[in-house]
Amino acid sequence: MLRYRRLGLAAALVLSPWMTQAEVKSQATDSLVIEHRYTLAATPEAAWAVLVHPEHYWPADHTWSGNASNLSLVPEAGGCYCERWAAGSAEHGRVVMAVPGRLLRIRGALGPFQEMAVTGVLTVRLEPAAGGSEAIVTYRLSGDASHRLDTMATVVDPVVRQQFAGFAALASRPAD
Repeated sequence: MLRYRRLGLAAALVLSPWMTQAEVKSQATDSLVIEHRYTLAATPEAAWAVLVHPEHYWPADHTWSGNASNLSLVPEAGGCYCERWAAGSAEHGRVVMAVPGRLLRIRGALGPFQEMAVTGVLTVRLEPAAGGSEAIVTYRLSGDASHRLDTMATVVDPVVRQQFAGFAALASRPAD
């Protein structure tokens, strides 16, 4: 059953009617800024309730354990965006700002950036819009020029899109 639900989510991601805009805002050898915008059929408050539960929408192949249900997020300043499983644990990031229904900001170098001397800041803003809300997801990376972050935009952009398309699909799903 789970396999079929994932196939349904994958199809929804491809068809993503709530995706409105994606853009590499800037790229240089020492920095990268990516922004994605999603139109959600949910109020900002309802979208927030989904956003703070990445274990329900984050792609399993973008976890260290291979299982998104191992993720947790404490949506308050200092809260951990963490992953815990029998063989280990990982801190994906630390919440630096949380305004329920409006803004979530996490400082963390996600995935392979974790072992690099790179700083990452992920911001999700939720704004009221006709029929629901708009989610603006911005991921900023900074590091020294030797990392050649400008060459990573083509990899990072689709990953951020995939991670938050799952959120947008789940937030926009009609209530049961």
